[in-house]
Amino acid sequence: MTDKLNELTAAGVAVWLDDLSRVRLSSGGLDQLRREKHVAGVTTNPTIFAKALSDADEYNWQLRDLATRGIEVEESVRMLTTYDVRWACDVMRPSYDGSAGVDGRVSIEVDPRVAHDSDRTVAEAKALWWLVDRPNLFIKIPATEEGLSAITDTLAEGISVNVTLIFGLDRYSAVMEAFLAGLEKAKANGHDLSTIGSVASFFVSRVDAEVDKRLEKIGSEQAKSLRGKAAVANAQLAYERYTEVFSSDRWKALADAGAHPQRPLWASTSTKNPDYRDVIYVEELIAPGTVNTMPESVIHAYADHGETRGDTITGAYDAARKVFADLESVGVDMADVIATLEREGVEKFEASWQELLDGVRKSLEAAAKGKASPNKAAKGNAKGAEKAGGA
Repeated sequence: MTDKLNELTAAGVAVWLDDLSRVRLSSGGLDQLRREKHVAGVTTNPTIFAKALSDADEYNWQLRDLATRGIEVEESVRMLTTYDVRWACDVMRPSYDGSAGVDGRVSIEVDPRVAHDSDRTVAEAKALWWLVDRPNLFIKIPATEEGLSAITDTLAEGISVNVTLIFGLDRYSAVMEAFLAGLEKAKANGHDLSTIGSVASFFVSRVDAEVDKRLEKIGSEQAKSLRGKAAVANAQLAYERYTEVFSSDRWKALADAGAHPQRPLWASTSTKNPDYRDVIYVEELIAPGTVNTMPESVIHAYADHGETRGDTITGAYDAARKVFADLESVGVDMADVIATLEREGVEKFEASWQELLDGVRKSLEAAAKGKASPNKAAKGNAKGAEKAGGA
């Protein structure tokens, strides 16, 4: 039987999981995906954590301890989430060691409410880096305008960064500039560039969702014929910019100093429209030096019926540009699409963060009143505490 995920990996695509929970950790499910499904990294976001904490009682023992200590809700959220990420870093450490620090990374996001405050973003990034205390951590920073300088300043501290919520080509170019500037500062600060990693998370399916909505509203046959094409074309043109930047003399000077390139990471890869192939945002975005972070359902779907047809990006640049020209000709304003997606992306993560805070607040109150009891995992918690370094 063909190992389709191995074929994808061999084509230069690192398979990462877009999910994390304590149940997945304590059950050994994450390690199983690493060993059996070629999963080489993990991404998280506030939505993922909000769901994880609301769905399971695996957190009760820690919530009880936090409540007993009188820890405030925001710090409790940091303790709960960094515990899971620290544990996941340890699970993924073989991938990190086996790839000389390129893969095996686990991401945790700064508080999205500070996405437009550069100084607070950097301070939050440093705090999370210190709390998790693992070399294979990524700190996720949104690619807002204010986030660009935070990306540079965080990298300059020797901290590895996953730049998230990238939707447009111009912003992606600015992100790569922020990365190069950050590594140059890190080098000047005496940091070992070989230990600093970065990916640029370019969102995919949300682009189609927004563009398709506008095409439906336009309603012409020409407009409708363009549905489902914008997201892939956008990502393909992003990869073209990536190859240009990371073949420049400026980059080569950093590479000679031991730096790893900032790989493009395709995010939001689950298909929102059931009329589209469920693995379209994997199959159409295969190229060397990329990462594709997927929900577990997409990983299993690709393992079952995904098709690795070699590089599906490099030769598609002219066709992608035609898609953009056609979209413009029917009245789709891509600049407005990108601005809308960035604004909504930050707002959605802020809402999820608030949901996370509210859920933890209620859990802490219940624990303080003695209504929350240690879950069955508490007895075996010594192993989890050893893996995750404790709360």
